[in-house]
Amino acid sequence: MQTNQLQRKTPNMKRVIVARGGKRGKTAGRGGKGQSARAGNKRRPEWRDIIKKLPKLRGRGVNQNKAFAEKPVVVNVDVLEAVFSAGDAITPAILLEKGIVSTSSGRVPWMKILGEGEVTKAFKISGLAISESALEKIKKAGGTVEITASQTASNKVTAARVAQAKVMPAEAPAKAEKKPKALSAQAGAKPAAPKAEKVEKVEKKEKVAPAKKEVKAK
Repeated sequence: MQTNQLQRKTPNMKRVIVARGGKRGKTAGRGGKGQSARAGNKRRPEWRDIIKKLPKLRGRGVNQNKAFAEKPVVVNVDVLEAVFSAGDAITPAILLEKGIVSTSSGRVPWMKILGEGEVTKAFKISGLAISESALEKIKKAGGTVEITASQTASNKVTAARVAQAKVMPAEAPAKAEKKPKALSAQAGAKPAAPKAEKVEKVEKKEKVAPAKKEVKAK
């Protein structure tokens, strides 16, 4: 086959005639005059502009589902080993004074001691949350830990571990004895004044019969 013998597989597309002389007359299916009847009609969707103004949700906890629980400020035992001497007392106020922990928005944050590092000195720790590994290391070095019952629950330290480390729970304040309502009402009430005896005066009224008029016979 020669090049002059080649034939097209598909013929040329016929130009579609619209309006007068074509299949669709007058407005050629474009409706009335206006933007939609012109060539190149492509309008920007309104919702696109609204959506683009919304902030992006970049994962959990950034713009939504933020945790309400306060996260503790972590202090490892190797920091205590480097800063404090043997037998020193360690409390939240002392950690703030040493500059190990700083205040958050003008208030003392919740602090927790973790067990990273080694301890060779005996410390007296009180008022701080502590992890199980840090509790074991401080106990092994001869230190003591005083912790409240609420902190024990938050630290997830079992009761057996607390007893072994001689953790002293905070004493609950003595509750004032409540008096029964009836007794308290009687005690606070004023003594009633004796009722004055009513003396009834009975006045005897003598009934005087009216005098009969004599009628004279005429």
